[in-house]
Amino acid sequence: MPTRRKFIQQASVLSGGLMLNASELLAAKSSAFESKRPTPANRKFSSESVEAAIVQIKKQIADPELAWLFENCFPNTLDTTVEFEIIEGKPDTYVITGDIDAMWLRDSTAQVWPYLPLIKGDKKLQELIAGVINRQKKCIILDPYANAFYKDFNKESEWKADLTAMKPGIHERKWEIDSLCYPIRLAYHYYKTSGDTSVFDSNWVRSIELTLQTFKEQQRKTGNGPYTFQRNTFWATDGVPLSGYGYPVKPVGLICSMFRPSDDATIFPFLIPANYFALVSLKQAAELLNTVLKNTKLAMECTALALELEKALLEHAIINHPTFGKVYAYEVNGFGSFNLMDDANVPSLLSLPYLGAVKNTDPVYINTRKYLLSNNNPFFFKGKAGEGIGGPHAGMNMIWPLSVTMRGLTSGNATEVEQCLHVLKSAHAGTGFMHEAFHKDDASNFTRKWFAWANTLFGELVMHTNSKYPQVLAKNPI
Repeated sequence: MPTRRKFIQQASVLSGGLMLNASELLAAKSSAFESKRPTPANRKFSSESVEAAIVQIKKQIADPELAWLFENCFPNTLDTTVEFEIIEGKPDTYVITGDIDAMWLRDSTAQVWPYLPLIKGDKKLQELIAGVINRQKKCIILDPYANAFYKDFNKESEWKADLTAMKPGIHERKWEIDSLCYPIRLAYHYYKTSGDTSVFDSNWVRSIELTLQTFKEQQRKTGNGPYTFQRNTFWATDGVPLSGYGYPVKPVGLICSMFRPSDDATIFPFLIPANYFALVSLKQAAELLNTVLKNTKLAMECTALALELEKALLEHAIINHPTFGKVYAYEVNGFGSFNLMDDANVPSLLSLPYLGAVKNTDPVYINTRKYLLSNNNPFFFKGKAGEGIGGPHAGMNMIWPLSVTMRGLTSGNATEVEQCLHVLKSAHAGTGFMHEAFHKDDASNFTRKWFAWANTLFGELVMHTNSKYPQVLAKNPI
């Protein structure tokens, strides 16, 4: 893992006996916060509304380091990860995650999500996001069980030897419920924001048909379904046991997910936050099918499955904890077994209000949140560099900025939001960007220096704070 020297060294300079005058201090401060963005000529995409938002929000941030981080992080997806073009008369946007040249259905939605409020006055940005929706439809039609794809559908993957139905164009074929939920989330809110219906073509309808078919197959009411996955690896979380079908479940109406949004294998296949996400997404798809396309038959099928999921979640998602009372389990199997934990990647239990699944005032969520942000959660870490939730993917004692950001976005408390921003500001290790994970005692021990989702989501938290708790951004330092 790369290391970075500590950020501002003014204190060490002063302790060495050097006296700097005011102009020298100002110069040192300015050079410390030089932009880490690519030059305008080297940016992948430029948006006038995003640039205007950066200028406007920076004026509200008293802490110069936080303002600098926001300016670096918020546009990072546009600056470095998008490839936009017109294909057959329609916008098409391929979005890589950062240091991996592949497009995840999850990440690509999450990366452009914070720009949605800015598309009303920015046709170029609106077209870019429409292009993401169009590309996602093509990916789902290629294979609804895959989680990550290449721009070139003829390209073969480094994982082509995986024991699953791999085909060209697929980077990785890990079945994750959220892979089919995120594109619905993006299309739904794109329409709600812009009113544009051009993305709801026959390909979109086909993607919803495949989503519904895949969800029903993975309810496993009449057998295990068509999906299996095995990989020759020494990483236990990269493979699925029992011939690639995973541990058995009792068919109760919930949907099996062989992998979590971290791309790690589930223990019990009924992943609760992902099933809640599916519930929300099915309702959104039904609304779009009814109001935009007048496809009442498919809308009714989506609604019927949503109602089945809702009932199953009420019966199986909540367990009684001896200390915290009623809480949401992370995974269950329908037989009565459950896994209590959370993972930083979204959908997580912590993120349920962010996804519109529950309110942050829901009593069960409040209990669950207390559990998740305590030492009772095996993947909650607290140390010298901060505190937050991690997960098996990056290993023990590694905090994910995603979880710290999500804690801020789902909080109803200004002090807690300020604490989250402080942790994030302290954890960039001099790089000016968020990372996948950092060690709880040493932020310079981090993974993935180019992880666009974490950067853009951090920008969303700053925007959210400016809207809801402007007094927090007025503080210096945070």
